[in-house]
Amino acid sequence: MSNIRLIDLIKEAKLSSNSKDLEKNSNKLENSINFIKNKNKVLILATSNRWDGHKDDEAKSTVLAKMVHNRLGTDKSTFIDVSKLNIFVCEGNVSTKWGNNCGTKESMLKDKDKNPTELLRCWASLNNKSDELWKVSNAIFESDCVMFFTSIRWGQTNSIYQKLIERLTWLENRHTTLGESNILKDKDAGIIAIGHNWRGKQVIDTQKDTLSFFGFNVPEEISWNWQYTNDEYDETKISYKKSIKTFNETFDVYEK
Repeated sequence: MSNIRLIDLIKEAKLSSNSKDLEKNSNKLENSINFIKNKNKVLILATSNRWDGHKDDEAKSTVLAKMVHNRLGTDKSTFIDVSKLNIFVCEGNVSTKWGNNCGTKESMLKDKDKNPTELLRCWASLNNKSDELWKVSNAIFESDCVMFFTSIRWGQTNSIYQKLIERLTWLENRHTTLGESNILKDKDAGIIAIGHNWRGKQVIDTQKDTLSFFGFNVPEEISWNWQYTNDEYDETKISYKKSIKTFNETFDVYEK
């Protein structure tokens, strides 16, 4: 038993060898802001979450999203916390026994207030009156750049981001399967992901491809990840605490 405790103490005291190098990522944030500040309207979508009862705790990716929104200002950017919206799960209409039925004209949400452009075609929006995907889709149509901010959980984007992307499949299906116009062709999109120790680069590469499939332009300047360490086995409590400090120092986050 004493040997196990000694090993645990050694692991707990181990410093992340990559933490100092990761502080250089502050330049990535500045490069992204410099790129998007020339856009007319930027949509900033935060997709991570915390329990509402912890008022002083906020997801790191949401912190970055709000920083970018503040830097751009409300005239040039719109901020939406997707975790606060009531968005139903995708119904999988892209692969039913009748074939691909996603985004057909029959699925258009018939509500002039929620769907003034008549571009929103999603069966889940049509079938669930309390669904709030329309808040995101309308903001996308009004923007020339969309920035997704997400956390990485178990080597993937978090479930809120994934639910949103699945619910937006009709945007991709419209031009790839239904043969209609690509209504995203003049819009840029990027993704910034925050994780601790596993597969950050892979997540970004996959999501850049996904956004390209959707029909967005995906500039390199606005897609990147921040990860505290590349040691996927570094799961000590001290590592997670130090990652917060390193993140705050890297991006000059004011600590309350």
